[in-house]
Amino acid sequence: MKMTIPTIDDIRRAHERIEPFIHRTPVLTCRSLDDLLGARLFFKCENLQKVGAFKMRGATNAVELLTDAEAVRGVATHSSGNHAQALALAARNRGVPAYIVMPDNSPEIKKAAVAGYGAAITYCRPTLAAREEGLREVVARTGAHFVHPYNDARVIAGQGTAAVELLEEAEDLDLVLAPVGGGGLLSGTAIACRGLAPHTRVIGCEPAGADDAYRSFHSGTLTPVGNPTTIADGLRTSLGELTFAAIRRNVDEIVTVSEEAIVAAMRLVWERMKIVIEPSAAVPPAALWEKKIEAHGLRVGIILSGGNVDPARLPFA
Repeated sequence: MKMTIPTIDDIRRAHERIEPFIHRTPVLTCRSLDDLLGARLFFKCENLQKVGAFKMRGATNAVELLTDAEAVRGVATHSSGNHAQALALAARNRGVPAYIVMPDNSPEIKKAAVAGYGAAITYCRPTLAAREEGLREVVARTGAHFVHPYNDARVIAGQGTAAVELLEEAEDLDLVLAPVGGGGLLSGTAIACRGLAPHTRVIGCEPAGADDAYRSFHSGTLTPVGNPTTIADGLRTSLGELTFAAIRRNVDEIVTVSEEAIVAAMRLVWERMKIVIEPSAAVPPAALWEKKIEAHGLRVGIILSGGNVDPARLPFA
């Protein structure tokens, strides 16, 4: 497939395509968090999405766009968890096999979910090189079609549908914040905002211990991080060439946050909003908590990316 950045029209078509298979997640507000963080906040709750994360959108769009000849041999990917779950369920919805390469240190709750959706799992060491080698072996053995977790125009277009829904329900946003790991969600979010609300600034939020997007964005050169260290396991991946290009073209700023702020923001959302989010989803509110973004008095959309966290390993327990 040609590597081209999707357009707002691609995102609109993706929204129609995936609608039968996803939840239209709610946009929630919280007065106490507004007062604490000094802005009017609108939380797009992808933690309440099927498989517990926004990844269901991109995976479903990619699987549904496959030809019958491509789909019959199944789909394959490497993922630490949320994309793995999403691709497994999207494949099951279409009635085709899914083959997933997962790092052996992925959270147990995510391993169990992938297996529960019927995917065949191959475990590997927790490095990008090991993931890619494991995937090559699986694809060679099965002939399955590779669906990249983020560096895929079909996936980016699907992820952008969350921002479409946010902008439909919360008008006149000054800022939209999204976490960034591999960059699929941030890319899709920024493209959607540029197409539907060009006055809205889009800011990516990233752990300081996995700051390749921040470094790449500010240097203008794709700069992977060799050994990312963060509690936000969904954000340990580095940008791909396609997501980097989309982010450079459409994102206004990227900021980084500390591990302490991620834990604090995660706890705040749990306590004040009474909803479950995972550490990756806490990164954008952490940026407001640490005042990395000037948002006082502004209308701010925040995409809460997922809620797949092991209750036995809560960082604030």
